[in-house]
Amino acid sequence: MAKKYTAEQITEGANLNGKIALVTGINSGIGAETARVLALRGATVLGTARTLEKAKVACAGINGHSIALACELTDLNNIRECVDQIQRLDIQNIDILVANAGIMALPTLEQVNGIEKQFATNHLGHFLLVNLLLPLLGGTSPTRVAIVSSAAHAQAPKMGIDFTNLSGEHNYSPWRAYGQSKLANILFANQLNQRLPEHSSAHALHPGIIATNLGRNMTQGVFSAFLAQIMRPFMVSVEQGAATSCYVATHEDIVASSGDYFAHCRIAKTSRAAQDTALAEKLWSISEELVGL
Repeated sequence: MAKKYTAEQITEGANLNGKIALVTGINSGIGAETARVLALRGATVLGTARTLEKAKVACAGINGHSIALACELTDLNNIRECVDQIQRLDIQNIDILVANAGIMALPTLEQVNGIEKQFATNHLGHFLLVNLLLPLLGGTSPTRVAIVSSAAHAQAPKMGIDFTNLSGEHNYSPWRAYGQSKLANILFANQLNQRLPEHSSAHALHPGIIATNLGRNMTQGVFSAFLAQIMRPFMVSVEQGAATSCYVATHEDIVASSGDYFAHCRIAKTSRAAQDTALAEKLWSISEELVGL
């Protein structure tokens, strides 16, 4: 399947009536499009954004049934509050979970509780959210978890995850830090896959190079602006960028390839570090400590 497919096209014929889909980061970009298309196919969308106001605005633009939720991924207490709200909805099973929200290539070091912000947001926030929701994943029917990673995971440090520098204070690099957080997404998906009930699965994916506000830091500086111009012919639209998330979330034949990494709606290759089971296990253990599980 070519990258020109849109999320609507890739889900044509899908019937999600009666399904519950949780999508993080629905207020813009591919998160908004993913939520819109899943609702279009009949799913009830639980849509999160950093604030309830942003989530409500986003849900108001969805033609279908949606519920707005606040989930600030850098705030562990707020994540727990979000899960409490979901549990109060008396939902028996979350059929689709798309861990979409994220930040990219922060030009200068920012930290959350002493942890580099991209790692804290892109990995740790979703790690806690998904783990707290585990009782609702695959409990009464199969669940598909789609974790939005990136081909940039190959830009992670040589050792994969630099556990000695999770603060980012030593020789901070925007793209190396981003790559590390995206590698963590893949390693998390691989380990999560082993912890989900039978017939449920988790997959990481690369959505493509997309012109969204996620890449706003790419255009800062003369060289970055020049690089962005060079990359423009390779970029895909938001509608195309959401296709792989929707493909992973809805296509039944994917369960047979449980745990695979996808790009442009196809199984794709990952870096060697992304296939390191020992690294994934260590990341899971340390992530548990960092989020207090």
